[in-house]
Amino acid sequence: MNPALPTAPAPFHLCGIAGSLRSASFNRALLRAAQETAPAHLTIAVFDLAPLPPYDADLEAAGAPEAVAALQRAIRRADALLIATPEYNYGIPGVLKNALDWASRPPRDSALAGKPTAIMGASPGFGGTARAQAMLRMVLAGTHTPALLGPEVYVAHANDKFDDAGRLTDEPTREHLRKFLLAFEEWALGQGKR
Repeated sequence: MNPALPTAPAPFHLCGIAGSLRSASFNRALLRAAQETAPAHLTIAVFDLAPLPPYDADLEAAGAPEAVAALQRAIRRADALLIATPEYNYGIPGVLKNALDWASRPPRDSALAGKPTAIMGASPGFGGTARAQAMLRMVLAGTHTPALLGPEVYVAHANDKFDDAGRLTDEPTREHLRKFLLAFEEWALGQGKR
């Protein structure tokens, strides 16, 4: 009897969000590095937050704008959510909080409720966005969004780890990112078995 051939992993799709609008953002670059280092079956589609209007309950009541509906669809369709956050004034950027506020609507049936999520961040400073990630975890608790506890990705001194083109060149960080994505997939798939 021939041993069974190993089966290829099932496709696993992530919606990626960078909490910065800046084109040369380290966190946008970190999402690109995640796309590069991910195994072939794991895909990351990055959603651009720039078109989202500020959250306004009156605007919501009139019917969610298309950019908001697109964000909600992208999160719902994905197997999991990957957020790369900068740290602004010890916290998360307003653009990211705004996106999460929109994605959390309606509160009892939101795209975020129960969606497995992982957080990472890159910063020129020594903290690697640790405070922003802690704040983001509190926000996600409020939206009933389970977040991976570890491994963690805090890319400190990012200006030394990315080249001028925005490519992550630090090999230990690239390897850690690959292991992080695999651990995230395993954890996220386990969330569905609870």
